[in-house]
Amino acid sequence: MKHDSFNESAEMYLKTVSELADGDEPISIAAIAGRLGISSVSATEMVHRLKDRGLLEHTPYKGVHLTAKGQRKANALIRAHHLWEVLLVERLHIPWAQAHDYACRLEHATDTAVTEALAAYLNHPAACPHGNPIPTADGAIAPPADQPLTELTPGQSGVISRIAPESALLFEYLAARGLVPGTAVSIEEIAPFNGPLMVACGEAIHPLGQEAAGHIFVERQTSDFLEKSDV
Repeated sequence: MKHDSFNESAEMYLKTVSELADGDEPISIAAIAGRLGISSVSATEMVHRLKDRGLLEHTPYKGVHLTAKGQRKANALIRAHHLWEVLLVERLHIPWAQAHDYACRLEHATDTAVTEALAAYLNHPAACPHGNPIPTADGAIAPPADQPLTELTPGQSGVISRIAPESALLFEYLAARGLVPGTAVSIEEIAPFNGPLMVACGEAIHPLGQEAAGHIFVERQTSDFLEKSDV
């Protein structure tokens, strides 16, 4: 089934709200507009349309939440997106950093039957190549047991688990530096006044700004230098 441009636009709003969600905190319209690269006026118009459809709840001057119906639609889109990423990277050998953009185009034209056939063909993967969990067919998502790189302090280390929210530009930047899921990293230094993190990866040390580092999630290693020193 081919989707019209309005439906694709609506789907992107739902997906964006889901990706930006942090607990029960409402997502500001400004944050949605910034993520999608549009004006706040355009974002506000679409928010009202989605609210009328029962997909969003909007609290003036605070932000929006997905309704249960909206979350189901967002999760279905995210499921299709991540499954396409798995196919593109693992079966078609599309570069890791480029798969996201291709999947963004494919997700809107993927009916449920195709999504589930794709899942079966790929043997029901749990995560995409960028480490993000894939919602199950009934919309459930396993909560990741990781934390942003920005929460680590000098001397602490971990293994990159995922990159979220996804961004093709960020993927290109990280791939060029080998900062991909499964890679062990450690914090060498954090510059003061919200400065960059000096991140060790193998023999190299990469300066990462706070924004980029906030998109990198890691699973902590229990053998951190600082923890050893407290024993």
